[in-house]
Amino acid sequence: MYKVIQWTQPLRLTEFYAEAERRGFANNSSQKAMIDCFKNEREWAVWILYQDDRAVGSVAAHSFPEMGPNAYRVLARTCTFGDARPNGGLITTKKLIAEHQNLTDQFLLPTCIEWAKGELYATSNESTVASQRLVHRHYFPTLAKLGIAERVCEMNYRNTDQTVWRIYPDKFLENLERYPRWI
Repeated sequence: MYKVIQWTQPLRLTEFYAEAERRGFANNSSQKAMIDCFKNEREWAVWILYQDDRAVGSVAAHSFPEMGPNAYRVLARTCTFGDARPNGGLITTKKLIAEHQNLTDQFLLPTCIEWAKGELYATSNESTVASQRLVHRHYFPTLAKLGIAERVCEMNYRNTDQTVWRIYPDKFLENLERYPRWI
């Protein structure tokens, strides 16, 4: 059973941070890296994905003034642990991405969409840290082919050269309903 809970200070995430660090998810290995980095944003939120009361993933969203006054960056600090993925993972095949059979599309992106009331953007890059390069080369290009995302620009953001993708939430949610849901 999966559930998504918005982060608050009382959540105990020591085991989650340790597991993230063990798996090479540097952006999810501490409260400082995963949460505190957004505290200067006008609006922000972080959510933890649980499977049977064990934290197995995370995602953040925040205001994104670089893209406009009503813009939000979603899918920041996204991570999911492989053993929590019933089909082996997010990037195992483009079919699993296209049919939204992954934890990000089933739980994390819908949570971001529900929270953010404006234009949605996400960033990706060629980093070899965790699975960022795979997200950059496979996940977002697959969503773009479906008309769910569109490559907007390249920018240096948070000291990293990144590609900015616009996400079309109505198209995503419409396409999501075509395939089995894990809820």
